[in-house]
Amino acid sequence: MPTNPTLLGTVQDVSGSTVSVALDQTTMSGLLFVAGHPYHVAQVGSFVRIPLGFTDLVGIVSQAGAGAIPERVADANPFGRMWLTTQLVGEGTQDQPFSRGVSLLPSIGDAVHVMTEVDLRAVYGQTASPRRVRIGRVASASSIPALLDINYLVTRHSAVVGMTGAGKSTTVVRILEGLTDKERYPSARVLLFDLHGEYTSTLKGHAQTFRVAGDGSTTSPLEVPYWALTFDELIPVTFGHLSDDGALGAVRDEIVLLKRQALTTYPRSGVSPDQVTVDTPVPFSIHQLWFNLHRLVNATHHTAGANQTPQTELLLLDDNGSPLEKGNPTRVVAPRYQTATQAKGEDKVYLSVSTLNIRRQVDALASRLRDRRYDFLFRPGPWTPELDGHVTSDLDIFLEALLGSDCNVSILDLSGVPAAVLNDLIGALTRVVYDALFWSRRLSEGGRERPLLLVYEEAHAYLGGGQTHPVKTAVQRVVKEGRKYGIGAMIVSQRPAEVDATILSQCGTMVALRLANAQDRGHIVSAAADNLAGVLSMLPVLRTGEAIVVGEAVPLPMRVLIDLPKQPPESTDPQVVGDDQPGGWDRCIEPSDYLDVTTRWRTQDPRSSRLIYDALGPSIPVDENEDE
Repeated sequence: MPTNPTLLGTVQDVSGSTVSVALDQTTMSGLLFVAGHPYHVAQVGSFVRIPLGFTDLVGIVSQAGAGAIPERVADANPFGRMWLTTQLVGEGTQDQPFSRGVSLLPSIGDAVHVMTEVDLRAVYGQTASPRRVRIGRVASASSIPALLDINYLVTRHSAVVGMTGAGKSTTVVRILEGLTDKERYPSARVLLFDLHGEYTSTLKGHAQTFRVAGDGSTTSPLEVPYWALTFDELIPVTFGHLSDDGALGAVRDEIVLLKRQALTTYPRSGVSPDQVTVDTPVPFSIHQLWFNLHRLVNATHHTAGANQTPQTELLLLDDNGSPLEKGNPTRVVAPRYQTATQAKGEDKVYLSVSTLNIRRQVDALASRLRDRRYDFLFRPGPWTPELDGHVTSDLDIFLEALLGSDCNVSILDLSGVPAAVLNDLIGALTRVVYDALFWSRRLSEGGRERPLLLVYEEAHAYLGGGQTHPVKTAVQRVVKEGRKYGIGAMIVSQRPAEVDATILSQCGTMVALRLANAQDRGHIVSAAADNLAGVLSMLPVLRTGEAIVVGEAVPLPMRVLIDLPKQPPESTDPQVVGDDQPGGWDRCIEPSDYLDVTTRWRTQDPRSSRLIYDALGPSIPVDENEDE
């Protein structure tokens, strides 16, 4: 019998951070009892302790059995069942229970011990620390809470990945519930990009939601001032594509001119007309821009060449000699011009001398200005400029609504945003928020004093590893430079293999739920900070709601059972048969009203008058014909 009941074996081979351990004869049963508690031997993912004087090295078992035997001793022990392979992940001392990295390596013959629950609690403990937030409990020791270090989780960035149905959205909600606890963190600040509108009912009480055509009571209208976008961000959402340098230059000059005219009439702090660039966030009328460009390329004139001016334009006249249509920029109505002609005996009518080949793009802008789906962008409520550039509200109100609300979470419900501009909008909003916090970094509103967490749901849809796109460039800037200015990112995806490798590699903490796809697992293994390929190989067999957490926000890699949030997200699986939820195939069919279905579709709002809404969201259907 060993004198120490925690003894597993001895070190027999050291290769960098990889240590091979020969098990003691007394551990062959596969079970150790320490202080009455059983501990399984040779469990992949379990922890071992290697005492070296006043320092304890900590390793994690990545392989056990025949495959773990070193090659040079394999012939002498062909079965190799008495070997472990461990990866060193850190060390602990009397003053500091655990720190990442090792200052020395073990020697041949050093004793290796199992880490007991007491040892793990010393490492994982500190439940009262304000720096740590609970997300669940350690799977191997259910009495130990699974805690994340907020300082590293937020500013060092994180990723939550898992296949559909693994509990990814539930995990995100649980993390956000902990981060936005008003009693512990009254100044927490989170901006969540929600592509499918599944988080509003879940985070009630913590969040305010902005959505296209918001009703102003339960949700606020999503209104984005287009004039806050840079020139490179504005072109894709307005004209679509301008490849000609001459066309780009003409549009750029016209925008600068409109901004300078507006700033001359309505001065604003921080900028003067002679300092304005095309990227300066100063209001100007996109409708006036369209009208000016339309006249430039489509007008006909009674004069040819360089003598053409707005005064030489020839509008189409009625029988009384009055213009049939002068045009209206606000209503996006184009003026009607006389047809160009050089026929003998008739007054000469000349085409515009402009050589700009942008008629198709100008027509595309007019189409989008008329499209009510784009009103949130081109008619953004109090941020809509008049033709002379006057606006009711400036960017300070916009930023305060997003970043300065009493609610700790601002949800951007993007389910009603047209797909053609969705990616551009996410990129533009990311850049706007980043610039605002970057330039205010020395103020109390800035990110250094009040950090901001940006949560990108369904990130694989717009942060792919293919061609460069403004949204990918904006998020790369956040994950590369945002740490210094208090701006962190949380990347949420069911296909991490489709997320840009640069972005994923900058995530200091990985919360990985079940992943069956080998390509997805490979990306997680390559992006993880620790040498934990053996541990992460368990990803395909994790239970629903179970995750492996590795990285800077945890002292040791953890296999975690995630706590259920107070209200599950709308992404949870509906019950086909069962008593857990209303409805199902085993219930009688309820009275149908497909007019209400059509109304929900047309309004793009799932809330119906037939449903009762309580503080947590939709509850039970109401039969309006039933006696009270």
